[in-house]
Amino acid sequence: MISTIADVIGRWPYRLVLAGGWIDQPFVNVHNPDPPGSMVVVSLEPVCRFMERSGLATSTRRIAQELWPEGIPARDPALLVQELYEAENKGATAPSGSQDMAGLIYPGILRLDYDCGATYPSVISLNDSDICAWLQSVLWLLPVCPRPAGYDPVEVQRLVPAVVSRLGENGRDCFDAIGQRDLARLGNAMTNYEITAAELLPCHLSHHTLTIELRSLWEAYALEYPGATYSGPGGGYLIVASDRPVPGAFQIQIRWQEEGQ
Repeated sequence: MISTIADVIGRWPYRLVLAGGWIDQPFVNVHNPDPPGSMVVVSLEPVCRFMERSGLATSTRRIAQELWPEGIPARDPALLVQELYEAENKGATAPSGSQDMAGLIYPGILRLDYDCGATYPSVISLNDSDICAWLQSVLWLLPVCPRPAGYDPVEVQRLVPAVVSRLGENGRDCFDAIGQRDLARLGNAMTNYEITAAELLPCHLSHHTLTIELRSLWEAYALEYPGATYSGPGGGYLIVASDRPVPGAFQIQIRWQEEGQ
């Protein structure tokens, strides 16, 4: 029997991080002197199969499909985030952050705000069709490489409170730029996220298991275009902000839902 693409890749969404990543982790946000800290994630329609180990929440997505094979239940999304978080992190010594779950369950463009030491966020969402259409028109994903086996992004930690504060501000800057459809400011926020994350966790861009010079590649695209960041620590896709095509890259489709639907 011939399967459809949806049958093969599944109907659950993916999610993309644009700025403020790591602020969802209590071991990071507990050092924030100016809470809450914010990050921006975007829920994606499953229009293609994204690479594993590339920062698109593929492992969380697999668990969600096992828990709820019929799709996202029609229940309180905040409770679904907690249920999915608990299912993925049961018995884990190094639990994942809850932004993975939030980005899969809530539609649209999300600002996730984390208080000091918080596991779960308060959520502000943009589900305006014009803004979502604009954002997906200026984001390009360039495949680079999945993170390799043995890669540990938190092997070295420099959790300076002032830098953690900057990380939390980065998410707010990104979200405001999207709301204003300001490409230059969006690109700047994406680039600043990569700079700040690498300051806090140096292995974000440099680790003995990596075989690609991630920093030089990112810097070249951030210089050529309005801004760029990686989809996850250790590589994945290079997300480029641009109002012109990026050779070798493709565009995403945001999953949004207008209010009242």
